[in-house]
Amino acid sequence: MALTIGVDVGGTKIAYGVVDEHGAIIERGLRHSPAGSPEKMALTIADAVTELAARHSVEAVGIGAAGFVDETRSIIRFAPNLAWREEPLREKVGELVGLPVVVENDANAMAWGEYRFGAGRGESHVVCVTVGTGIGGGIVLGGELYRGRWGMGAELGHMQAVPGGRACGCGNSGCWERYASGSALLMEARDNAQADPAGAAHLLRLGGGSAEGIQGEHVTEAARQGDRAALAAFESLARWLAQGLADMAAVLDPGCFIIGGGVSGAADLFVDRVREEFAARLTGRGHRPLAEIRVAEMGPSAGLVGAGDLARFR
Repeated sequence: MALTIGVDVGGTKIAYGVVDEHGAIIERGLRHSPAGSPEKMALTIADAVTELAARHSVEAVGIGAAGFVDETRSIIRFAPNLAWREEPLREKVGELVGLPVVVENDANAMAWGEYRFGAGRGESHVVCVTVGTGIGGGIVLGGELYRGRWGMGAELGHMQAVPGGRACGCGNSGCWERYASGSALLMEARDNAQADPAGAAHLLRLGGGSAEGIQGEHVTEAARQGDRAALAAFESLARWLAQGLADMAAVLDPGCFIIGGGVSGAADLFVDRVREEFAARLTGRGHRPLAEIRVAEMGPSAGLVGAGDLARFR
């Protein structure tokens, strides 16, 4: 049985595990992420890999990292929430562990995991959209992970949805993630609560009586209780998501979209509406097949499994 090690590096934690060729995790672990120090990060990843490699016969290591990874899958050009700048992570970790190493963007790794072993099984053209604080994504076309010329493709959240719109942390304005992410959902719910307090009674109670006190989990809870302001926020999220998916369908023509990320845990509140709006906004609607819109199946394990599996295709 060919085994690899998958590592999923985030701003606060590093998840790692031994992955078999069927996407099963044989053993896993979790460590604190030393986000402020590239040297400590490489050592921590290497130590985790060495720990598992001592107990399992592994052939390679795949690292999923939140940042821009170069076209050779070795250097992290930039990471917004980590101290990596032109960081040769593949070389550093490879020298420490004595195994082949592949580095990939974490959203790409997650998309690959879902394509191979999760909601994307059976499709060769898949677009995965991770809806969380922002929007990330990964694209598989013809069974191949699409990375772009410089390795920085599939930054889906930064397509411009509204020229001159809301300021985005990327430095531009009007990006899709400013209207269709978990952060956007929360902002919409707070605005709705201020504009219509009577329709936001449950939402405001959860927020301690003020719109500023409302948190993301409150929006989901209130929507499940029928709160008008919370439901309107999910309606807005669905419309913006559908518009972005329809735009991508016009360019990429995938067989399915997969919606993952933290907000997908509340998919029952919005995904059917996304499907309806997508069908209504699709270019050539009525004269072309409809891409399926599926909910991610693998949860937080997708990135780890995807990174480990990508190491087989180094």
